[in-house]
Amino acid sequence: MTSTDTAALLEDAANRIAHISRTDLQILLRRAALRLRNSAAVSMEDDVEDALRDLAGEFGMTRNDAIRFIVREWMEKNTYLPVHELDEDGDFDGVA
Repeated sequence: MTSTDTAALLEDAANRIAHISRTDLQILLRRAALRLRNSAAVSMEDDVEDALRDLAGEFGMTRNDAIRFIVREWMEKNTYLPVHELDEDGDFDGVA
């Protein structure tokens, strides 16, 4: 079931709250809680969290953006993704 389906079911239940059974409501709420719990960021060991927080602060990005950046860099370096090539022959504004 997709998150859109879950959201639609929750909205429908809210619209007919007087007519939905307690059991159905419990199921919907548990599904929603499970989705929220599973959508949280990846948890890391404390030392990794500290390093990740420091790196994210250094680059001025969020923790999740830092994780995406690190994973992309690793995948490019290990040839799982194509490397972005720089256009060395192109024009530039004299800024290195």
